[in-house]
Amino acid sequence: MDKFKIGIIGCGSIANGKHMPTLAKIDGVEMVAFCDVVDSRAEEAAKKYGIPGAKVFTDYRELLKVREIDNVRVLTDNGKHYEITMEALRAGKHVLCEKPLAISSRDAFEMARTARENGRLLSVGYNHRYNQDSIFLKREIEAGRLGDIYMAKARVLRRRGAPTWGIFTQKEFAGGGPLIDVGTHAIDLALWFMNNYRPKYIVGRTYSAIRDQREIGNLWGDPDPKLFTAEDSAFGMLVMENGAAVIIEASWLLNTLEKGGVRYLLCGDKAGADNFDGSLRINGVTSNTQYEMRPDFIGNSASFINGSNATPAEIEQRTFLNAIAGKGELCVKAEQAAVVVQIIEGLYCSAESGQPYYFSNEEVD
Repeated sequence: MDKFKIGIIGCGSIANGKHMPTLAKIDGVEMVAFCDVVDSRAEEAAKKYGIPGAKVFTDYRELLKVREIDNVRVLTDNGKHYEITMEALRAGKHVLCEKPLAISSRDAFEMARTARENGRLLSVGYNHRYNQDSIFLKREIEAGRLGDIYMAKARVLRRRGAPTWGIFTQKEFAGGGPLIDVGTHAIDLALWFMNNYRPKYIVGRTYSAIRDQREIGNLWGDPDPKLFTAEDSAFGMLVMENGAAVIIEASWLLNTLEKGGVRYLLCGDKAGADNFDGSLRINGVTSNTQYEMRPDFIGNSASFINGSNATPAEIEQRTFLNAIAGKGELCVKAEQAAVVVQIIEGLYCSAESGQPYYFSNEEVD
């Protein structure tokens, strides 16, 4: 393959903040077509990141007709991921879709199945897997350092950080609130670390305790209550088929001082690990003495690319492109991402019914 010919579908914030500037740094990549329902956004993206003569569309179906495009980025609202990805796969394109893969597990598993049936690669933008601490810890786990991981926490808590742009707060379009928006990253990390994708049941609760208050001190200004139809926090206890437990916590609005980005806790029968204070720390016992170890990543690059100081976003793109070229495997597999959607869906169902939600793992097999 001489150069990768990429089509960008959705030229909004995630495209401009992550995907397009990252792709622009990678040799052997050409962004040849751009699509957005707002034509000016597509035109601006084409001028800034496209090759000379890059095509601009407002209908993604027209972009998919461009034969030279071999892979696309689906960077639209959550509710559009299924439709666009399915058509892209059937058009013979490899797809890197932003998280979540879909807003229903039925759609997510169908997307994974369609990719397999069409011989195309489908991956999802869970970029936290490519953080230095994540890669280091994954290797430690695979080496058996933590032993059998039987308890985990997947947490993303914002004290006052509800988005006030786009459709993030509108459940009918986004599929939910902080759980599906940012909690999805933490759930993905926990399952990946544990290498456990067989959920048994979940008990969950969602809350809208703060969103309708007049003054909420939100980081990006007070959201429009008429457009805030999703939860402002969500919590769950997930039990896997092997008995392992995962505690899930996600919020945009919560009266807490315990906040931060994507956080995880892993407890194995040999050692444990967490990043609750913002950096990786591993704990255990050796020579009958408790220890705490903090890896020092300064000057080092724990990545899939030997000798590279690449950012997580760049490693994500390179890993996907290398897989297309047959030079490596996908890190984030569509089937794994579908299980994350399944768990999120189960938590919402449990919250609505007030009862535990039991999973069917037929699709996982």
